Amino acid sequence: MTTTLHRPEAVARTSGPRLADAFGEAVRKLHPRHQLRSPVMFVVWAGSLLVTAFAAIDPSVFTVAVALWLWLTVFFANLAEAVAEGRGKAQADSLRRTKADTPARKSTGEVVPGTELQVGDLVVVEAGEVIPGDGDVVEGIATVDESAITGESAPVIRESGGDRCAVTGGTTVLSDRIVVKITTRPGESFVDRMIALVEGARRQKTPNEIALTILLSTLTIIFLLAVVALQPFAIYSGGEQSVVVLTALLVCLIPTTIGALLSAIGIAGMDRLVRRNVLATSGRAVEAAGDVDALLLDKTGTITWGNRRATEFVPLAPASHEELVAAARLASLADDTPEGRSILELAGGPPATEHEKTGEFVPFTAQTRMSGIDLGDRVIRKGAASAFELTRTAREVVDGISARGGTPLVVAENGRVLGVIRLSDVVKPGMRERFAELRAMGIRTVMVTGDNPLTAKAIADEAGVDDFLAEARPEDKLALIRREQEGGRLVAMTGDGTNDAPALAQADVGVAMNTGTSAAKEAGNMVDLDSDPTKLIEIVEIGKQLLITRGALTTFSVANDLAKYFAILPAMFAAIYPALDRLNVMRLATPQSAILSAVIFNALIIVVLIPLALRGVRYRPSSASALLRRNLLVYGLGGVVTPFAGIWLIDLLVRLVPGIG
Repeated sequence: MTTTLHRPEAVARTSGPRLADAFGEAVRKLHPRHQLRSPVMFVVWAGSLLVTAFAAIDPSVFTVAVALWLWLTVFFANLAEAVAEGRGKAQADSLRRTKADTPARKSTGEVVPGTELQVGDLVVVEAGEVIPGDGDVVEGIATVDESAITGESAPVIRESGGDRCAVTGGTTVLSDRIVVKITTRPGESFVDRMIALVEGARRQKTPNEIALTILLSTLTIIFLLAVVALQPFAIYSGGEQSVVVLTALLVCLIPTTIGALLSAIGIAGMDRLVRRNVLATSGRAVEAAGDVDALLLDKTGTITWGNRRATEFVPLAPASHEELVAAARLASLADDTPEGRSILELAGGPPATEHEKTGEFVPFTAQTRMSGIDLGDRVIRKGAASAFELTRTAREVVDGISARGGTPLVVAENGRVLGVIRLSDVVKPGMRERFAELRAMGIRTVMVTGDNPLTAKAIADEAGVDDFLAEARPEDKLALIRREQEGGRLVAMTGDGTNDAPALAQADVGVAMNTGTSAAKEAGNMVDLDSDPTKLIEIVEIGKQLLITRGALTTFSVANDLAKYFAILPAMFAAIYPALDRLNVMRLATPQSAILSAVIFNALIIVVLIPLALRGVRYRPSSASALLRRNLLVYGLGGVVTPFAGIWLIDLLVRLVPGIG
């Protein structure tokens, strides 16, 4: 599905649902089991069934027409949901084409179908072969074509020992050889989850959507009781109303418009995220993104490119440059991290000799903050400056590197500091501008890093974040998020490493980078396929757009009921109480044409609003009060005016129909 998710024009071609399929799905959704999911539309469905029965018993042009348009109201509501779901199904079909029963070559040499791989299996993948399942690279480095997942044609680097080790089943290795440790069971891969999510099969109603459904259900019950109570008064007044008229009144009074479009709005919000290469595992996260107050960003791989490389050796007297380089090389011989490999590349020199291979490698730990090698009576270590006793001169060198945004890595032999390695990381372009946009939205940005405070401050100043947390351990990130949440604020976190997983799980919106580890992607409730941390701006905009769209259409739905009162109530009772004819401000022709015009408008307005529900109301950064004024002016006033004009125009046509006009 190359480019299906990445290029908008490709999405328009391949993801747009065929209208015939949407119509067929809308008909299938007429089943009562589906209608029960929406109390409002179930009442309309039941009313349609009731009016149809009366039309069959005592047919008339008016009764048949009302029954037909009530069924069309239900059909149009189903069509809105079917069109929204159709987009996801088209994307799911494209994703399915990337799935294949890829053979997997285990590290033991056994070849098995990819569907038989279990968690923990080690598989070898070489150039030209397809990766058989989701996992982490545990050995080697390779370029990988991920266009089938991300739509981006440029290959990416995947390597062991860093935060760029996660690989996705169905992608292709272009060069070199890697060993992958499988991390998911068959049928639960990243592609499998994407298929289920974009189809809407696992879409659950969000808290706001549930609350609105309860409100709409309550209004429906109130109007149902009011209409039922209306008949005794009508009988007492000598103007008994038919069941058909009462049903038409009920359908026009309940909030049918928003009830019909509510599901489509939620599905379309998820779809807009997918079109921006973001996979959300819950609608709750999308809504929460619209109300985020603070954003925590991991520095390495998120704000910066993340591929810190050794760029300079700075010896400290009396050690020479050659002595420092030799010690740094020995300390990095067994270091399979990207930084370790870059030190070897900068140091040059021959491969490890047989004597050097006899040394005992000491891996890095969060407690010691250093790694190295024990070779005979030589104890060589490299690590964070805080792990060593530094002289004043050494401290000045370390502080100087940190102040310029570099990461100092101290090298020592037998306790004597030989010098410092400068590791350089680069801030991604456009970060300052993007953070300024977040600030304009009222979102506070905090950079979280394991670097020392001087390095962290330099990177924070360059990137333009509001605050930073230096020398952060996983528990520090978790504590910071909890402190922010204690004040009732919603927190978003982006990250890509395994050490980011606890914070991603705790955050209200956890956006994991696709280049990151499997643990990070499992912990977050969103995955950015482009691995662009500034994508959160778009995620926030989509979240706000979802909330605004739902609010705007709810306002419109409630407001347009006003015109229906002026259409139907005079038609029902003007003959009994002539004074009520003054409320017939639209001068509708007859009681039957007035009622039928209101029912027709009630159905057609759903069709008119489907594009808006799918596209969403445009979001412009502004205050909550400004958004409220805009909604009331555009959708509140518009919801009052539009039905008056619409019902009047429809009545001009309906009055021409024999038996009604």
